[in-house]
This record gives sequence, C-alpha cells and structure tokens, in this order.
Amino acid sequence: MRHIIASERANFVCIQETKLSVLADARCFSLWGDKNVGWLHYGGDNGSGSVLSMWHKEAFCYDTHVMGNGFIAVFGQHNKSNRRYLVVNVYAACSLRDKISLWGELTNIKKASLDLVWCFCGDFNAIRKRCERKGVSMRDNQSSEMRGFNNFIDTNLLFEIPLVGKHFTWFNSKGKAKRRLDRVLVTEDWMQIWPMCK
Repeated sequence: MRHIIASERANFVCIQETKLSVLADARCFSLWGDKNVGWLHYGGDNGSGSVLSMWHKEAFCYDTHVMGNGFIAVFGQHNKSNRRYLVVNVYAACSLRDKISLWGELTNIKKASLDLVWCFCGDFNAIRKRCERKGVSMRDNQSSEMRGFNNFIDTNLLFEIPLVGKHFTWFNSKGKAKRRLDRVLVTEDWMQIWPMCK
C-alpha cells in the first residue's frame, strides 16, 4: 500500500475493510510514508466493515467530517484547485435494507451540501447491471437492488469514473463467481476539473 501511495503521489486515499477496530497514528504514518498525513478511521463492527480515509495535509485542507455506518465523509479544500470537496469513503453492508438506508443517508448529506465537488468511492456491494455479475445466479431482490443503486446515482447526478484493469473487483475463493462492487462516483464539477481521471 505504501508503494502505491508513493508511486501515484496520492493526495487522498480511501481504504475499505481494514479489519481493524482501532488504528493509531504510527500505522497511518507507516502506510503514508511520512507524518504529513491526516486520517479518519471508522472501526465498523469489531473491524468488520471498517474504512480508513487518509489525505496529504499539504494537498487537502481538512475542515470537518461525518461518519456513519459504512462510510466516512470528509469535507475540506483541495489546495491546488482552491475548491471545496467532499470525499466519501464507502463500505456498504450486504443487506439490501442496510444499503437502502446508506443510500438515503448519503443522499441527505449531499442535498445539504450542493455547492461542493463530490467523490463517492469504495465498495458499494451492489451492481448496476447484470453483466457486472458472473458465476452466480440472480436473486429475487437483485433487480430491486440494481434499480435502487442506479436511482441513488441518478438522483445525486453522479458520473462513474472508469476503472483501469480488470472488469470485476470481487472474486470468490475458487475464482468462479465474480462481481463489480467497487467504484468511484463523482459530480459533474469533478469531471470538469479532472476530465481524464480514471
């Protein structure tokens, strides 16, 4: 992880499923490679469902945050673009009821902060269309889950950033079942500032 952060010169990093209920400065400094990092950690349920958001203090000026079940929303200013941003690190639960609740909570946060440049990233634990799932039969609630997830994206006027590499982001241990669960969703303002991002 430290190699990726250094080689990509990351300004902001979102990590899901840290498996840690508690995190200390020393581990974050080690991951980042120096002490010039701000960070927030949601410990989940005994480490399950945990997320970690980290940012370079010279690139991103932290303002405040909102933390909830399965997400950390970090408000701040990107110093180079001089714009206010909200980066939401998501790790959604498997339960459709919990996902619907998460989508509603994130939508309410966005409605209250329309003047910001938004980025939602992480494991949404949901697919948008059938071709994003292979090797597993569709459950009855899968169609309503797809409709709900696409409605969340459409309601919030989000665009999906293209992923580089493999089409699927989750594989079972035998490698036969696979899904695209991880994604990055941004507002139009983000696309105007970084039109070639991936």
